[in-house]
Amino acid sequence: MQIKINKWNINYEVIGEGNPIVLLHGWLTDLESMRPLTTNLSQKFKIYLVDVVGFGKSDLPEEPLTTNDFGEFLCEFIKKLEIKNPILIGHSNGGRIIINAVGRGLVKPKKIVLIDSAGLKPKRTFGYYLKIGFFKTGKMFLNLLPNTKAVEEFRKKLRGKVGSSDYQASATVLKDTMKIILNEDQRPMLKNINVPTLLIWGAQDTATPISDAKEIEKTIPNCGLVEYPYGTHFSYLENIENCKAVLDEFFKND
Repeated sequence: MQIKINKWNINYEVIGEGNPIVLLHGWLTDLESMRPLTTNLSQKFKIYLVDVVGFGKSDLPEEPLTTNDFGEFLCEFIKKLEIKNPILIGHSNGGRIIINAVGRGLVKPKKIVLIDSAGLKPKRTFGYYLKIGFFKTGKMFLNLLPNTKAVEEFRKKLRGKVGSSDYQASATVLKDTMKIILNEDQRPMLKNINVPTLLIWGAQDTATPISDAKEIEKTIPNCGLVEYPYGTHFSYLENIENCKAVLDEFFKND
């Protein structure tokens, strides 16, 4: 399905019925990376999977975006689809977007889940993330996704795009966007988040280290942390069955 958000055509899917959950993927991935979480959740909730602007089948922005732009994108997506009191789940940059939108009061969720979330200004340089995070993220999570038909089609699509003129153009605007958002610290937003919050994190995450999770846990009231000792930046996929059980427990009264 497609919806117009600002000037962008945004791709999304809806699965199941019940109270709403919006899932936001991480950097350089798309909604397929969050699909493994839906098998349990869609039995009880109405799930919104969305390709964030710039990724997947959604439009690429003409100019680099800021974190505030992404936060306002989430706000408009929820307003346009008339989603009331949603639960928000975000991985990596998806978590950054949630922190910004909720911390600024743009979105009023029931609960939030941040998985290996970005948002705290990193100590590493932009060059490190350009080398490790930007170009390797897609390859990292492809190996962790289940071998379903939809995922295999996504693998082929991603591999086919690399090297094309469209891919090179998108890489430029997204690289510039990444440079901006890495320098925008969302720490001041954390204290404004007053809804039940669950953190899911890999202790071996080098992109968004476990120290970030512990700082977030201390700053957000009513916040808990589930830590996977051997998990990396895609800890939810590496521990998918346990992660689904954790979410079932967190949402059991919703």
